[in-house]
Amino acid sequence: MTAPLWRASNVKRLAAIENCFPAGVILSRSPYIRGMIIGTGFDLVTVDRFARFMVRRGELGLARLFTPDEIAYCLAHANPTPFLAVRFAAKEAFYKAVGTGIGVAGGWKDVEVVRLASGRPLLMLHGKAAGLVHDMQVRTIHLSLTHTAETAGAFVVFEA
Repeated sequence: MTAPLWRASNVKRLAAIENCFPAGVILSRSPYIRGMIIGTGFDLVTVDRFARFMVRRGELGLARLFTPDEIAYCLAHANPTPFLAVRFAAKEAFYKAVGTGIGVAGGWKDVEVVRLASGRPLLMLHGKAAGLVHDMQVRTIHLSLTHTAETAGAFVVFEA
């Protein structure tokens, strides 16, 4: 049996793990229900529908949904629409995993998709979203993204 997370022997290991995540990602040291899945969310977005949103709402629409870093990353691609659509799907999947929907758990920019140097996507949480996940004692958030020219999808798993 492994040592509980709150034992002194694990403090250095936990600090090293937490330093791997961007600021805003909260890892709980809950001694209860270790490794249990406590939330899942999945969302699909039609890339063409998101392209129509971009035409209708323009820069103001993007600024309402995405952080400046997300917008800059996506607009650096030749075709930014699938990259924006998959980030929108990730935000929707996050709020489905929380179980409250957008608003109660935070706003669109409270959930930000970032990438590690390896390319692995992570969710960086801000404001109400970060607080709620902390209160839920979420230890790890798993994120998987995929997109084609037609469809973008995201899957989020909360682990206690």
